[in-house]
Amino acid sequence: MLLVSMGVSVDGFIADRTGSFDWTAPDDELFGFHLARVGELGGCLCGRRLYETMLVWETEPSMRDSELGAAFADVWSALPKVVFSHTLDRVEGNARLAEGSVAEEVAAMLTSTDRDVEIGGATLAGQAIELGLVDEFRIFRSPIIVGGGTPLFPPVADAIPLELVESRTFASRVVYERYRRTDVSG
Repeated sequence: MLLVSMGVSVDGFIADRTGSFDWTAPDDELFGFHLARVGELGGCLCGRRLYETMLVWETEPSMRDSELGAAFADVWSALPKVVFSHTLDRVEGNARLAEGSVAEEVAAMLTSTDRDVEIGGATLAGQAIELGLVDEFRIFRSPIIVGGGTPLFPPVADAIPLELVESRTFASRVVYERYRRTDVSG
């Protein structure tokens, strides 16, 4: 399955008008949940900004200063990643630059593993959503309204029917919503 997993504001933005998303920083409980979830993945397709944001988990020793941080760094470093970028000519860590289209790279990643694959970065995930490639959405809704910025979802031509298959509220008041696409053809 191809998954989109993202922290968002109540009003659906992954970053505010200044590009900040510091309000999505997880506490230990939520961080442990992310650790377990990422450990179940077989790969990740990343946009350039997401790749650059997450690269510290593979390159910055201070990210391993806590037990949870070290565990997450191990899991993230081991995860195969494909990076989509028009500006980068090389990537570091367990990553390679995309050579094909979004559809081609998604298909290749899904074929390479028997586990779920995540696609992240607003623009890249939006392309996969528009192509109808995303099977499941995992949304971490923070209790804040930012009033504008980078939206999680792109405009879509046709409605995408979903089924809520899991939800959970963390002590930090972040609400986890897991939605699966439903078959509209009957």
